[in-house]
Amino acid sequence: MTAATTAHLMQQDWDRIEAELDANGHAVLSGLLSKDQCQTLTAMYRQVDRYRSRIVMSRHGFGSGEYQYFAYPLPSLLAVLRGTIYARLVNVANRWSQQLGLNTRYPPTLVEFLKRCHDAGQLRPTPLILRYGPGDYNRLHRDLYGDHVFPLQLTVQLSIPGEDFSGGEFVLMQTVGDARRADTIELAQGDAVIFAVDLRPVPGKRGGTRRATMHHGVSTLHHGQRHTLGLIFHDAR
Repeated sequence: MTAATTAHLMQQDWDRIEAELDANGHAVLSGLLSKDQCQTLTAMYRQVDRYRSRIVMSRHGFGSGEYQYFAYPLPSLLAVLRGTIYARLVNVANRWSQQLGLNTRYPPTLVEFLKRCHDAGQLRPTPLILRYGPGDYNRLHRDLYGDHVFPLQLTVQLSIPGEDFSGGEFVLMQTVGDARRADTIELAQGDAVIFAVDLRPVPGKRGGTRRATMHHGVSTLHHGQRHTLGLIFHDAR
């Protein structure tokens, strides 16, 4: 399954993905995971020994629902996805950093970037599975876990919209100065959305580049249960 997923990633239209990331701050990968892979990951949520921590969102003011961060070593599928997609996104990350006037540059492989994180004390893995039930939601937020932040991450829909759950739309909020724009992203089971973690460059009205600040969240679930996989490339302090 892992080899097939890697091959599917290689066949994605990465020129289209990069163009959509530049234009909108997000892009969809259709059919990234198979139905069987989605079901396997969903069932994995109950295997508590795979995780380093469980977060009940209401206890921290994050919203309602819960999620669990995987422990190292990651399941092989997640390790392959994380490394392969990082390598496909690193050119976008470096270009954005340059356009924003930042000094940060990202190495070509995830192994090198994680060494940078770990040397700075960001040792805890950040891939996670989230679970929502009726009435649950996730407040708009940014996944910043230390000084070292890779500017893109992705969420994969593991459940079937309209069958396993209703509501629970993925929401992105972009802020440029005083102007805000919200987008909802529709994902089928197995689809992924790549999106900006925090800052991204946008064209200024009079030329040049402005900084857009991005937040993401999930609207209220109406019924059923919704599981998603989150892949974040930087580790946490």
